[in-house]
Amino acid sequence: MVKTTITNPVIWADVPDVSVIRVGTTFYMVSTSMHSMPGCPIMKSDNLMDWELVNYVFDTLEDHDAHHLLDGEGIYGNGSWAASLRYHKGMYYVCFSCNDMDRFYVYRTNDIEHGRWERSVLGGLHHDPGLLFDDNGRVYVFYGNGDIHITELTPDATALKPGGVNRLLFETEREGIGLRAEGCHAYKLNGFYYLFFIEWPNVGNCRRRQIVYRSRELLGPYEHRVVLDDDMGYHNKGVAQGGIVDTPAGEWYAVLFQDHDAVGRVPCVVPVHWENDWPVFGIDGKVPSSFEAELPERLLKPLVISDDFDYDENKLALNWQWNHNPDNLLWSVTSRQGHLRLITGRPAQSVEYARNTLTQRTEGPRCTAMTKVDITGMKPGDRAGLVALQHDFGTVGVQMEEDGSRYVAMTAASGDGAETTVERIRYEGDIIYLKIKFDFEDSADTAEFHYSADGNRWETIGRPQQLKYTLDHFMGCRIGLYNYATKEAGGFVDFDYFRYGMNSDID
Repeated sequence: MVKTTITNPVIWADVPDVSVIRVGTTFYMVSTSMHSMPGCPIMKSDNLMDWELVNYVFDTLEDHDAHHLLDGEGIYGNGSWAASLRYHKGMYYVCFSCNDMDRFYVYRTNDIEHGRWERSVLGGLHHDPGLLFDDNGRVYVFYGNGDIHITELTPDATALKPGGVNRLLFETEREGIGLRAEGCHAYKLNGFYYLFFIEWPNVGNCRRRQIVYRSRELLGPYEHRVVLDDDMGYHNKGVAQGGIVDTPAGEWYAVLFQDHDAVGRVPCVVPVHWENDWPVFGIDGKVPSSFEAELPERLLKPLVISDDFDYDENKLALNWQWNHNPDNLLWSVTSRQGHLRLITGRPAQSVEYARNTLTQRTEGPRCTAMTKVDITGMKPGDRAGLVALQHDFGTVGVQMEEDGSRYVAMTAASGDGAETTVERIRYEGDIIYLKIKFDFEDSADTAEFHYSADGNRWETIGRPQQLKYTLDHFMGCRIGLYNYATKEAGGFVDFDYFRYGMNSDID
């Protein structure tokens, strides 16, 4: 077996709340997607280092104003949280809770890479669930924050089991703990039940750490220990929350994540070995920056892509996600071949509350996004361009006024849901090129904004925007293509292409 060098983080982008399984020689991973649609991305890998997007669990989660971003608030900070991925007897299962809906969802399919997912909706929240198919044919979900509960499901995991187990399992530590145990991942191995959690002490080093509870009996008693407390030397950000997986060669690894501020929460892979049926994480208690694993090499498939929008059907590459549910009548990649057309709908007060903003992740340590836009279809009051999308967003784009005049502008979040124009300049052309440069090195977390009339000579506009990871969105910074109305619907812009590059400038 050729060995692969695994370098942490394995993905320097927002892929939080990871849940990983292995089926045969292939690893699969699901991640939290919050308000981005389609949701619950499925990635696959042969070596835990190189991950490729292959599917989503759902196109949209619910059909109402908040999920459509029509209620003035949306589902920022809500949507799908901390999904659990499992495989059992030919079926793949994903379960998660949605806070704004007060619901627990179970999806299943027999084709994780290409199939459609069958949906079951169960009442009530099951916070950060860990799904477990026991070896006796029974199915459980473990969940909670500090107070850890267990609920039994039917054998097909599509409903609560009538008369099944449903109780408080145990209470986790309180003293010296700010955020009590959550983020459950459940396993049955070597006659033990293992429940992995994170907790966040408010004493000592005050960083997130990984803990495990184990018991030979389902209902306990459980004993526990801290299995990882390390930040890889990065701003006291603990590497924690996730589960374990074995390889075909019999090696064990944990796949966890680490907060990297504005870029988001980035996955890391940690070696694991066993001592007296306890998992031991890391090397001498530390997460290595790189190490050799007995896993095959594979060509990297990019997570964030450039796009010429040259599609035969009105379906985008998997790398794109909409900010909330899209209005599918108001976008197209076939109306004008080789272009993404965004048509304005209901007026919005800012880009943060505009429908049909099309997004991809940003990546560290640095990245650049650029686009070319035909703005001849804009109407008075329209706003179109490129956004660094977080609650503290920044944009570079075009504003069209009542008299038909156009301005290139840099805007920023004003803190009240609106946006403030930092600088704008009269623009006479029908085509404009827009660019944002991102710097996440050592949590610098800045975005710089540029425009050009010809794609060659670039001008800086406005000021650098300080990006921030906040719980308002609960998501790393996104790159977005937007077009929204402030006055009337029906204007449109055509994005000719989207260019993306890591660690260097692009033209």
